[in-house]
Amino acid sequence: MDLEHIGNIPVSTAAIASLFSEMKAGSQKVRNLELGGKIIRLKKGLYVVAPSVSGVALSTELIANHIYAPSYVSMSSALRYYGLIPETVYTTQSMTVKHSRSFDTPVGRFDYLFINREAFHIGITSISKQRYTFLMATPEKALCDLIANSSLVNLRYLKDVESYLEDDIRMDIADFRNMDASIFERYVEFGKKARSIQTLINYLKR
Repeated sequence: MDLEHIGNIPVSTAAIASLFSEMKAGSQKVRNLELGGKIIRLKKGLYVVAPSVSGVALSTELIANHIYAPSYVSMSSALRYYGLIPETVYTTQSMTVKHSRSFDTPVGRFDYLFINREAFHIGITSISKQRYTFLMATPEKALCDLIANSSLVNLRYLKDVESYLEDDIRMDIADFRNMDASIFERYVEFGKKARSIQTLINYLKR
């Protein structure tokens, strides 16, 4: 195997060095590849092959899963991926059962927010592309995570839900009405801001 065949999957220093096993200083070869723009350092010990070498576009969603695991892409990043909100999202947002952290990399910023283990497993989907797969929140879970982690959002009344969806995040109400209420209902049991999510459910079912 060579660098081209790795594609856009993030790999460890050891994995790259193993491609050059005939060299005693494999780690120095990795450093030279980075300096030469052949690979991109995401964090200590984790790299991705440059698209100019692999011929494959980078996936920020896949990278996010690898930088800090276990995690899944969520909130505005997931809603934008599904085409449910119009704004461009410049930071890839994820949820994790580990401590909240942020990583600044040459390919963008990656933010991770803590979620408890019970809520973590609700509403996660595996999205498969031609050569790779990544974990992402369903639209319903992404919306729950966004509300739960937005300090100024408090959905007490049905009119608050409508204002939040249409004015704050600019989601089409018709898209919201196609969502699965059962995911919201499971989130109420284990996630944060249960009252706001319950108001969301009430609006969906009215």
